[in-house]
Amino acid sequence: MFGQLYDRALDGERCWVRHDDGRVRKLPVRSWLGGRGADARFDRAVVDMCEGPTIDLGCGPGRLVADLVQRGVPALGVDLSATAVNLARSSGAPALRRDMFEPLPGTGRWQTVLLADGNVGVGGDPRRVLRRAAELLRDGGQCVVEFDTAIAGIDVSWVRLESARTIGPWFRWASVGIDCVPALAAQVGLAVAGVHPIGRRVVASLSAT
Repeated sequence: MFGQLYDRALDGERCWVRHDDGRVRKLPVRSWLGGRGADARFDRAVVDMCEGPTIDLGCGPGRLVADLVQRGVPALGVDLSATAVNLARSSGAPALRRDMFEPLPGTGRWQTVLLADGNVGVGGDPRRVLRRAAELLRDGGQCVVEFDTAIAGIDVSWVRLESARTIGPWFRWASVGIDCVPALAAQVGLAVAGVHPIGRRVVASLSAT
């Protein structure tokens, strides 16, 4: 979805996100790469929530998967970006280059599905993303999902990546407010098990019923 410009951002090129209404925000690559630029408090809290075999959808460079593996938790990352997957593997995180909606190993047997860093908004369709997460879970499993604290409802817009020398194609993305959690969970057959503020961010645990 992000394409070559996303890969180049991971390799160090300065990039940003432009919304179709003119808003521009920095692409938070340093936090995705982990280490000094990461939100360590958030990462620790999210990893603590992951129980049993965990699959991270849209894992990026794999910082959360690497942390899980270091703790002895079986984990797998999934991402479309070849650069992201290579970075994940180089950090010790098992990762597949694949669309999250394509067939994935262990479907119906994962204890935890992880959707961090706004990935519930992939494709501008959070219901589709959460339905996919629910398909991957075993009975009694959970989906650990980051939501947005800055908005109410679901904000679907067209966005694109830009750099000083390249403008990427438009694609749909959704920002999903934490107020939407009960309704979204019910629509995809999950139940809200808990809501967890972490600094300025928030994560919900959605259990398979």
